[in-house]
Amino acid sequence: MDSPTPTDAPEPHQGAEQHQTHHPITEGSQASFGTYRRNPVSFVRRGTRLQGRRQAAWDEYADRWVVDVPRQVADTSVHPDYVFDAEAAFGRTAPLVVEIGSGLGEAVTHAAAEHPEWDFLAVEVYTPGLANTLMKIAQGGLTNVRVVQANAPEVLSTMLPAGSVNQVWVFFPDPWHKAKHHKRRLIQPAFAEQVAQALEPGGLWRIATDWSNYAIHAREVLDGSADFDNVHEGERSGADSPLTQVWASGVETVVGGAPVREGRAPVSTSHTGPNEGVDQDGGWAPRFEGRTLTSFERKALEAGRMVFELTGKRKP
Repeated sequence: MDSPTPTDAPEPHQGAEQHQTHHPITEGSQASFGTYRRNPVSFVRRGTRLQGRRQAAWDEYADRWVVDVPRQVADTSVHPDYVFDAEAAFGRTAPLVVEIGSGLGEAVTHAAAEHPEWDFLAVEVYTPGLANTLMKIAQGGLTNVRVVQANAPEVLSTMLPAGSVNQVWVFFPDPWHKAKHHKRRLIQPAFAEQVAQALEPGGLWRIATDWSNYAIHAREVLDGSADFDNVHEGERSGADSPLTQVWASGVETVVGGAPVREGRAPVSTSHTGPNEGVDQDGGWAPRFEGRTLTSFERKALEAGRMVFELTGKRKP
């Protein structure tokens, strides 16, 4: 991600002044500055300026579909006293699906069109992605999507009432390949606790990634959580495991079409690589039919990589 360093103050996004109510800023979260509750955040700030169609979409639709969040220090933080009222936001009571890292809005708007009986909250830190989502909402004539520019752990731990969410989706989060950056991965034991807090009993946590090292990490987090059952425990193991297949293929020794330099580990897999053997644990979910094939996933598949999916079920 191209961005200022985490210690840089964020640049206010264009158009924010006329569209957001001003709330008092108090000391607390430092989300845009690189930490949240002393833990590093999973994102690094990059371009926030809007131009052309995206600026026009923001100007026209932000008041209608962007959740106005009181901030705490940074423009992606959420004041801990703020609680999202889904019934007021959508004008009805319906199952709520939250997508963390909604990107350009392809997945969330497609799902919203397919399931008008559900409500969707798209959580994203990048203003251009949010503006793109607004365009898709308008183009689809959707009434069941709202977007929020916010740090996901704050959304889950304080903004959303406990047990108010039916599903949480985390599709293709930043893998933070280098070992020294693994602490910045979004999916961590503390994050699993936050997801569990937001989910209703029996609610689902869906995860997808196209990198084997992150897939292993996510499976360990899910299996290590006292709050979740792996819906597909033991499934797709051995020769049927996507891990076994990707290790055998050696595809992750190629990054962006260029061979890895001799003597270096593949940047995409860190401590894993080709010919790691056979994955006897399994636990991988089949492809979630409710996730449309986004441009990001299509590029991964065209590069020969595989998609790993996990589904956790919130324990009662």
